[in-house]
Amino acid sequence: MTDLAYLTISEASALLRDRKLSPVEYTEALLKRADAHDGLLNVYIRRMDDVALDAARRAEAEIARGEWKGPMHGIPFGLKDIVDVEGVPTTAHSKILADNVAKSDAEVTRRLREAGGVLTGKLATHEFALGGPSFDLPWPPARNPWNRDHHPGGSSSGSGAGVAAGFFPAAIGTDTGGSVRNPASCTGIVGMKATYGRVSRAGVIPLAFSLDHVGPMTRTVEDNAIMLNVIAGHDPADPGSARAEKPDFTAGLEKGVKGLRIGIIRHFYTRDLEADPEMAQAIEDAASLLAREGAEIREVKVAPLQDFATCNRIILMSEAYAIHEKWLQERPRDYGALCRERIAAGAFYRAVDYIKALRWRGVLVRQFNEAMADLDVVITASSMEPPAPIEHAEEVERTYPRQARAPFNLTGSPAMAVPTGFSSAGMPLSMQIVGKPFDEAMVYRVGRAYERATNWTSRHPTLASAA
Repeated sequence: MTDLAYLTISEASALLRDRKLSPVEYTEALLKRADAHDGLLNVYIRRMDDVALDAARRAEAEIARGEWKGPMHGIPFGLKDIVDVEGVPTTAHSKILADNVAKSDAEVTRRLREAGGVLTGKLATHEFALGGPSFDLPWPPARNPWNRDHHPGGSSSGSGAGVAAGFFPAAIGTDTGGSVRNPASCTGIVGMKATYGRVSRAGVIPLAFSLDHVGPMTRTVEDNAIMLNVIAGHDPADPGSARAEKPDFTAGLEKGVKGLRIGIIRHFYTRDLEADPEMAQAIEDAASLLAREGAEIREVKVAPLQDFATCNRIILMSEAYAIHEKWLQERPRDYGALCRERIAAGAFYRAVDYIKALRWRGVLVRQFNEAMADLDVVITASSMEPPAPIEHAEEVERTYPRQARAPFNLTGSPAMAVPTGFSSAGMPLSMQIVGKPFDEAMVYRVGRAYERATNWTSRHPTLASAA
């Protein structure tokens, strides 16, 4: 079961296609693994075993008939519970939406199912993708499989924890200020926030319309590219969806970094915020490794991190309050305390603050794009330090804003978190690789070169049994 749990999508796909592994056997093994361990990790809000096994049996029959749908065919995956599945509640981990049964699949759900994916269930999140790890909600918060006493990042907390724990090789998260990349960083996996508009958000509960992204979370860079191949593409049901050409994101993975120009934004984690020494050193080591692999490394200066963070916060909180105003007025006590306090803060921003932030955003985007003009990618910090103990509320509150992810929600740039090793306490370290708009392929290429040279993604946590 452990061997099946940590198959990559690529590995499992080859076995499934050649009928050396049954989709039913594979799905059953991963569900049994969750039976054994999820009592301590709280990854799932809703298991969908019957639905999953039906899909696995259907995939098995299709493969037997030679109806191969591609590398996601027969692959189990999970969905953050702000993503719709027809006939199933989409709760956003909140009492507010406990009975909110979806009328249809979200576009991303539809694409994964159409590709033969096997949905195993709905996953824990921070309430409405904004709160933090909270203990006053209808479901407990997800925990970090590397150390269950620590949080797994958020808001796509169950997605990150479940992929790292081997409950499924792929999950969907969402990212408005870093919520795919934060759990990826905290749990030692790969999380991609593709370019704004690259992946449809139709059927996904919004947090901030102009900043929201949907993204794949996997254990390896190749798997992430495989998943993006399935979920990317224009969707007229999403007003922000882009009509950009979709390449094969796996095509250039093995090209290496020789001759590439890679910027490093050091001031984000050495001056604007001072990162944990182990986190900072891991990024420096990554830059040195990429240089040894043949890349040209250049230090890059952009606007201070605080400028990006402030601008992002004004836009995010203003848009989030506009979405939640009615519920906050009518059902304030049905929110958890942390989410309620955060969303209510949006009421105090004025229209003039929002408009100025939008104009400021334009300046920041233009400046960043100018800095990127003669570079292929940039690297910088994701989190400034490893995840804090989940029940230490003050430490969680202190460390959560210490990150460099929000800038790339503002710019809409593709940004991917990849693991860079482990702290002396055994918790994952990470960095971001950021590309030009709609050049996710280059981000993957650099990420794959780093992954191949370090092999951090081959390490997995040892889980305790919930029995």
